[in-house]
Amino acid sequence: MMKKLFLCLALLLGVAGLASAQSLSPLGVWTNSEKKATFEIYKCGNKLCGKIVSLTVPNDPATGKPKTDTQNPDPKLRSRPRQGMVFMQGFEYDDDNKWDDGKIYDPESGKTYSCYMKMINANTMEVKGYIGFSMIGRSQTWTRVK
Repeated sequence: MMKKLFLCLALLLGVAGLASAQSLSPLGVWTNSEKKATFEIYKCGNKLCGKIVSLTVPNDPATGKPKTDTQNPDPKLRSRPRQGMVFMQGFEYDDDNKWDDGKIYDPESGKTYSCYMKMINANTMEVKGYIGFSMIGRSQTWTRVK
């Protein structure tokens, strides 16, 4: 009887531990340190994606028209609007509040990088884009807007 009770308690604690391991969620709306835009992280299938929700300067100063994806290597995509663009995709939960194996597209350069997101606390997240190894790359700290 004592063994069963101990086993049940261990199982419950294990399940509770798994639930708390992924307690900090990146789902929501964020901005980076430059505050040029806001981004929404959302579920897409069983992975996470991100899209540009708003731009601080939504229109091109030269034309007065909404900013488009002018640096995209695919000429067919250069006229698509930046606002609403899905620029992050494929993130899977790894461990320790980290989502990995994603891709992030930089519309200012037209380049795509491997990327991970790691929650620092409930309202702060590290987003790191890299080529090859994650030790080499560029990190940004994002702050939750809502």
